[in-house]
Amino acid sequence: MKNVKKNIFNLIFLFLVFGLTIYGVFKGEDITQVIRVIQNARFEFILFGIVCVVVFIFGESIIIYYLMHSLSIQLKKWKCFLFSSVGFFFSCITPSASGGQPMQIYYMKKEKIPIPVSTLVLMIVTITYKMVLVLIGIFLLLLGRGFVNKYLTGILPVFYLGVGLNVMCVTLMLILVFHPILAKTIMKKGLCLLEKLHILKHKKERMTQLEKSMDLYNDTAQYLKSHTGVMVNVLVITFLQRIALFLTTYFVYCAFGLSGKRIIDIVLLQAVISIAVDMLPLPGGMGISEKLFLIIFVPIFSPAFLLPGMILSRGLGYYAQLFISAIMTVVAQFTLGKRKEMIE
Repeated sequence: MKNVKKNIFNLIFLFLVFGLTIYGVFKGEDITQVIRVIQNARFEFILFGIVCVVVFIFGESIIIYYLMHSLSIQLKKWKCFLFSSVGFFFSCITPSASGGQPMQIYYMKKEKIPIPVSTLVLMIVTITYKMVLVLIGIFLLLLGRGFVNKYLTGILPVFYLGVGLNVMCVTLMLILVFHPILAKTIMKKGLCLLEKLHILKHKKERMTQLEKSMDLYNDTAQYLKSHTGVMVNVLVITFLQRIALFLTTYFVYCAFGLSGKRIIDIVLLQAVISIAVDMLPLPGGMGISEKLFLIIFVPIFSPAFLLPGMILSRGLGYYAQLFISAIMTVVAQFTLGKRKEMIE
């Protein structure tokens, strides 16, 4: 019952943010002209963008498949694709993408995958997923000052905040993984403080559960230390996976018949938006992503194509991803955990 109420709240919040986003984007705009420009976009490039979205989802499924096999758990690739789709669907509709991994663990459990194993795999996926954004952000700050000064002057506070939050998140996760004793001490003292401040009621089982959870980080550390080559491969695959999604904006640019701008600039600008909104408590970065696009892509898209470009870029990068993963989540609901095997 609690989960049902939470899902209803998430859906209401999603539609509320979506409505406010639509209002903010189209207020004062000539919708007829925008639709006309979108209708004239070249379909083959839009199709390339859709392929990039599928590759993006498929990329995580390859990582899950690869990590599971390294742990001697044999899975079919189509099941890993369903796990990946479930994660992206619930990440798209929940604040801070908080609902993705719990639902992935739920569906993995239906396939008899032990929770410690699925949690370990998904933790590694999360670390490398955010690590790619951190590396791109640090690269731009240290070696891309010309790019930053040319394109990002209007959003520097948001960009710095995004980089900072991602660095803090990855650093915390790495501390939890590689310094489990320190992490356990910090978490236990933090829990005791919350109980002293009467924010949480004292429960002995809560501390026991916390200690069990922290033991998982120790297991993750042992895996990372003994599978360095696997981690490097996962990081490379994750980087390519991220780039595939960022490329959708380049194909939107091409769909309008525009030229003259470097593909690397367009990809990095889309990466900047992901860095800026990744840690914000909004489903899919909705609202802020659209606003940032309309600011930093001004030098890329001419005025007549800026708003249509944003609509198609977000339509591919977020809404197409949401639609595809939603369909596959329905498939997961009716297939995962069933005894009857499907042909791979």
